[in-house]
Amino acid sequence: MDIAQLKMFQTVVECGTMAKASMQLHCVPSNITTRIKQLEEELGAPLFYREGKSLNLTPSGEIFLNYCHKILALCDEAKRSIHPDAPPSGPLKIGAIESSATTRLPSLLAKYHQRYPEVSIQIITGTWKQLLVDISQHKLDGAIVAGNIDFPMLNKLSIYQEDMVLIASHSLGEINCQEDLIGKEIFMWTEGCPYRAALEEWLKLKNISLPITSITSYATIIGCVSAGSGVALVPKSIYEQYKNLAHIQSYKFEYLSFMQNHFFWHKNVSNHKARDMFIELIKSEFCL
Repeated sequence: MDIAQLKMFQTVVECGTMAKASMQLHCVPSNITTRIKQLEEELGAPLFYREGKSLNLTPSGEIFLNYCHKILALCDEAKRSIHPDAPPSGPLKIGAIESSATTRLPSLLAKYHQRYPEVSIQIITGTWKQLLVDISQHKLDGAIVAGNIDFPMLNKLSIYQEDMVLIASHSLGEINCQEDLIGKEIFMWTEGCPYRAALEEWLKLKNISLPITSITSYATIIGCVSAGSGVALVPKSIYEQYKNLAHIQSYKFEYLSFMQNHFFWHKNVSNHKARDMFIELIKSEFCL
């Protein structure tokens, strides 16, 4: 069955005869008769009692008419929702590294929801690589990722610089240079994390290579550092959240001063109003 058949069926019911329906649909009655019979054959049940020129719905026809109304109403709604003048609606799947999801997204999402309440937003956190792969495979509509990264088939918008700090427990004493990390545990996200890569490059400037314990949670990283077990490089916004709860202090180094964050989306996905309005909001909040 197709939409044209459903519209024919609905019009025949409203008009009462094939002849009147044909005038409204601007086609010959025989065409309508053929399409209705094909519909009945596909459904495996008669839709009308045929008594002379009058048509009355069978019980099956009554049931099918209800579904017909719903299907055609949904079709009309779908057309309205994607009209250029329609407000954004439908699902929007946004990915983010955890630091952005924790500190930057909450206020942004609140503003977006206030402006576009018909959009259903889903937030997914993950590593930068997995998020970008998910966009390329159309599993995400966009994502906020840190680091100087380019990815095939994806557009990139620079949105903000994330200030970075090295954190450690007060019990470890002052940290003034790379050598002060020798003999201390380092807690970072898994390999591929741009913050981890920046710390490793900073150590390499002094030909220092130290083992790093991989932890995929800032709360756990902060907990380990607070216990005096070691150090970590984290966004300043994360440090600000925990500094009053944990016995830690921060250190800023020029080489580790900031990390650029970007918003990525697929180059081949156009006419996505919910995503496009999200990008416009990001620009207004972070790109001025």
